Amino acid sequence: MFTFLLVVHAIIAALLVTVILMQKSEGGGLTTGGSPSGLMSARGAADFLTRSTAVLAAIFIGMSILLAVIAATRHSTSIDTTLQRTPAAPVTSPSAAPGVPFGADNAAAPAVAPEASALSGNGAAMANVQ
Repeated sequence: MFTFLLVVHAIIAALLVTVILMQKSEGGGLTTGGSPSGLMSARGAADFLTRSTAVLAAIFIGMSILLAVIAATRHSTSIDTTLQRTPAAPVTSPSAAPGVPFGADNAAAPAVAPEASALSGNGAAMANVQ
């Protein structure tokens, strides 16, 4: 029943958009835009598009309220699991390289190459950074 009403609601929305787009830009529809002189003409209140817009808008608002009430009072006991993620594989810690211990050979590597400090022109500042 809810799905049927939802489809009818979508059809009403499409009809409402179509009727609104068919109207002239100088007025009509739900509001009276344009010149006030057209308000008292025969076209002002009795136009088919104006009345159909008002009727479709009233039906659309009524259906919106009805669908909201039905959705709020539905007691669904099933849980939608279509977006549930499966647990990932356990993460194992990477093992260290077998022949290189951490921190043991760090003293052997030079901190700043002498050529780099001579080229930068700021050798004393580079030595203080170490």
